[in-house]
Amino acid sequence: MAAMTTELDVATAERFARIALGHVEREYPHKPGHVLASASDVHSPRESHPVFFGSFDWHSCVHGYWMLARLLNRFPAMRAADDIRALFIRQLTPGKVAGECALFERPMNRGFERPYGWGWLLKLAAELELADDRRFANTLQPLTNRIVARFRDFLPLAAYPVRVGTHFNTAFALRLAADYADTAGDGTFRRLLRDTAQRWYGEDCDCPAWGEPSGDDFLSSTLIEAECMRRLLPAGDFSIWFDCFLPRLAAERPANLFTPVAVGDRSDGKIAHLDGLNLSRAWCWRSLAKSLPTGDPRYHSMSVIAERHSQRRSRM
Repeated sequence: MAAMTTELDVATAERFARIALGHVEREYPHKPGHVLASASDVHSPRESHPVFFGSFDWHSCVHGYWMLARLLNRFPAMRAADDIRALFIRQLTPGKVAGECALFERPMNRGFERPYGWGWLLKLAAELELADDRRFANTLQPLTNRIVARFRDFLPLAAYPVRVGTHFNTAFALRLAADYADTAGDGTFRRLLRDTAQRWYGEDCDCPAWGEPSGDDFLSSTLIEAECMRRLLPAGDFSIWFDCFLPRLAAERPANLFTPVAVGDRSDGKIAHLDGLNLSRAWCWRSLAKSLPTGDPRYHSMSVIAERHSQRRSRM
């Protein structure tokens, strides 16, 4: 198989932008994720989520907006740029953001989109903070503040992490939230994220990667935990932790982490998650490999397996 470039170019960015622009304002089909306390809570997706009503569900719409913001920051002159700016002007308004905040204030929605959607909302906020035009970050700020407050309230109460390969994974949410904490310069929030990660994962050692992959994973519970710790711990502390967490990487063990997964039916929404598992593993492997000291013997095998996961195609 020919080598695949991992560098994002303007043609690919344009293609990705058009995909997202095609669904972030597509109201149906829609999968609601909030609790209906009474008949008065029954509204259309657009009424419930004035900004993030498209893309099938709330978190998918949020990370669709994140991708558009990211592409706009990377390629401000691409053909889709004006359409992205027009979308943000149309949708990221104070009134619509207030409508998003209102849903989070309903008493029975304490756990709405926890933790996956929370993490993606902060990742979007971080990307908007990096834009030359910060008006959209400012407009989103009331919702951003509510999500930060949700994290602050929830993390001290959560005695245990959630170690799955799907939306409920807590390491992935911490990893995304860390980017916002750093971009916004919120040291107190970052310390909470770091201390929580240390409390949840700091004693983990010789991880067997048992149960990976499951049938609808899009995250490796093992590798995203390592990536979370890499992002939040000082480099020296992470190096010590990583050596203990996966001590047999030089021998390519656990073997299941080094084997790309097969995707049997991309028309099935759950099975298709496994494409995401290959891609997110590739991201984690690359990021973790870059954290190794120069000359580390693990670097080559980790880089090779990252490429192998990114190139995986179903043969079933």
